[in-house]
Amino acid sequence: MADRKQTYDYQDLLACAHGDLFGPGNAKLPLPPMLMFDRITEISEEGGAHGKGVVTAEFEINPDLWFFKCHFENDPVMPGCLGMDALWQLLGFFLGWGGSPGAGRALAVGEVKFMGQVLPTAKKVVYALDIKRVIRRKLVLGIADGRVICDGETIYEAKDIRVGLFQPESASETTPEAATAAGS
Repeated sequence: MADRKQTYDYQDLLACAHGDLFGPGNAKLPLPPMLMFDRITEISEEGGAHGKGVVTAEFEINPDLWFFKCHFENDPVMPGCLGMDALWQLLGFFLGWGGSPGAGRALAVGEVKFMGQVLPTAKKVVYALDIKRVIRRKLVLGIADGRVICDGETIYEAKDIRVGLFQPESASETTPEAATAAGS
């Protein structure tokens, strides 16, 4: 199992993206530019709104980020799906950090509410997860509620975010649809 640190810097996140943090075949983060945070500032199996753990990460915003150039022309905004993806990334990282084996896959989100946006003038986005449940059986499934906070203001809320970890040999036996149903 990986070193159970409570914070991770950018180099640690890149090591995870390359498969060096949790070992071959286990949870990885995507490589830049799809890696949606610069550091994890807190990770714990205790605390949070449900008492089952928390994860917090930060992303420094600058107007040269790739998505501002293409979304939308003359009206740049960070796509909401990238903020959602960051929350899925964090939940998968939490499962790997907790020692669960398998490759992570986003499975579902129960409800998402957008109340704001990330513009090129923003300085920092914080992603925060409150872990609700972790199932560690043949299927590893994490369920959490999350928030996206831009310059101190909550701009997205997501409930029942789900990520599963899958083993190559069980991938044909366990579909994402079955995993989503199992966590209901």
